[in-house]
Amino acid sequence: MKLLYKTFIVLLLSISGLQAGTPRDPYEYFFQQSIGDYAEELAIAKEEGKKGVMLFFELDECPFCHYMKNTVLNQPEVQDYYRKNFAMFAIDIEGDIEMVDFDGKTMKMKDFAFKLNRVRATPVIAFYDFKGKRIVRFIGKTSGVKEFMQLGKFVAEGKYKDMRFTKYKRELRKAKK
Repeated sequence: MKLLYKTFIVLLLSISGLQAGTPRDPYEYFFQQSIGDYAEELAIAKEEGKKGVMLFFELDECPFCHYMKNTVLNQPEVQDYYRKNFAMFAIDIEGDIEMVDFDGKTMKMKDFAFKLNRVRATPVIAFYDFKGKRIVRFIGKTSGVKEFMQLGKFVAEGKYKDMRFTKYKRELRKAKK
């Protein structure tokens, strides 16, 4: 009986551990629904005590965007950390949907991506301060969850003010040795 009880407890603990890391839909748990007015989104993010706004410029056919959504942005630890620190929105670089940019100008998503943010390849991960100024831009997919978490901490902790992301990662590697 004791063996059966111990086996049950071990099984229960292992199942609960697996569920904690179960991937979740990034459109439900990572990205937020936008009201379409990014000047207003900045104000809301500031009121909520966030560190800024993160935009994920994507293209539906982009394999690197799919990698990010299916491997990185679907992870609970990533979703929880980023939701705590940033307001996050997906921007379709071919989108014809009208939106209001950080300066209050109305335009199509594709114009916001191409003309204002110079997005040519996807994904582009861009962080903005509460004035709508882009403070960090990362082009392409990250190597995985670890690098994406480092990117978030780099911005949330204000390290971008003192160094480039590559130097920040190098310093993290040195500190672990």
